[in-house]
Amino acid sequence: MQPANLFNVSGKVVCVTGASSGLGRAAACLLANAGAQVVGIARRTAQLEAWQKETDGTTAAVSADLSDRSAIAEIAKEAAQPFGPPDILINAAGINTREHADQVTAQGWEQTMNLNLAAPFFLAQSMVASMKTKGWGRIINFASLQSRRAFPSGIAYGASKGAVEQMTRAMAEAWSPNGITANALAPGFFRTELTGPVFADPVLAKQNADKTCIGRNGEPNDLNGPLMFFCSPASDYVTGQVLFVDGGFTAK
Repeated sequence: MQPANLFNVSGKVVCVTGASSGLGRAAACLLANAGAQVVGIARRTAQLEAWQKETDGTTAAVSADLSDRSAIAEIAKEAAQPFGPPDILINAAGINTREHADQVTAQGWEQTMNLNLAAPFFLAQSMVASMKTKGWGRIINFASLQSRRAFPSGIAYGASKGAVEQMTRAMAEAWSPNGITANALAPGFFRTELTGPVFADPVLAKQNADKTCIGRNGEPNDLNGPLMFFCSPASDYVTGQVLFVDGGFTAK
């Protein structure tokens, strides 16, 4: 394959959850501007419309609550309407309730597991049939530093993200024989709506930056290369892997 085609996603149909904000929005913009046809899924309609206005590509929006497990199959059908069944699924939607272990509620636990873990699986399950027919597909999940590290008030979030790492390997075992790769990105500390409480404390933000090998926290553009790698033919022989994009946080 020519080098120019290694990272080509032009014409691919991409579904991105959490496209209304944060790293999901950044991913949806990146893929749309790279020539993919992108369907963004999120709860907030106004933010989805704002995302669409920011891109130069072909996009569609689906306003839906992915934490409602019973609605996943219908959401998948709706996501396939604008451009056809997705070739690439990026599971970026997530929630962190930041409850101490002593204060975790059943409601908070269920919401976390439904959005962070169940939605990525059942959405992928709803989309793999068409990927199998094509003999090609990409599933990119979002893991976390908390897939392997424990942080204060992060037991529900960490449990869900630890499970995402294992789920990614299991997806690869189940579906890669059909040409569908499954991998995960595990970002370090990036300034997003989800990490707002962390960056609101300058001392804590600096402490996190100092724990990396590079010496700074992440910026959304730092995920562009790894994401394009997992979405494109460049990663044809890579599956079941978790790539930590954390400036070396987990190396120290």
